[in-house]
Amino acid sequence: MTTRKILSVVGAVGALLLGATQAAAHARVVASNPAASASIASPRSLTVTFSERVVPAFSGLEVVNAAGAKFPVATTVSDDGMAVTGRTARPLAAGAYSLNWHAASADGHRMTGVIAFTVR
Repeated sequence: MTTRKILSVVGAVGALLLGATQAAAHARVVASNPAASASIASPRSLTVTFSERVVPAFSGLEVVNAAGAKFPVATTVSDDGMAVTGRTARPLAAGAYSLNWHAASADGHRMTGVIAFTVR
């Protein structure tokens, strides 16, 4: 094998490893309150906790019931930047809900997700 081919292979492997490291560096959800599929009393607050800091300006929560009605959520990001917490203006009535979250990690990667729960 020529030196040029060896360098090409080494460069390609290095690029793949660098890309894999960067992809793994994005924040991910490590906990939520309520937990996914939980059946709970009407929550006072809702929290999604991430594996790394999120950018407050691009992070928030929204609550939607089974009929598609949205409930306003006053959202804050913790001082350490790893949790997004929200409070609804009124207690949630019994029924099925989705906690829709959106966040951006420090590297600018934007993420969204849904955590389904039931209020009993």
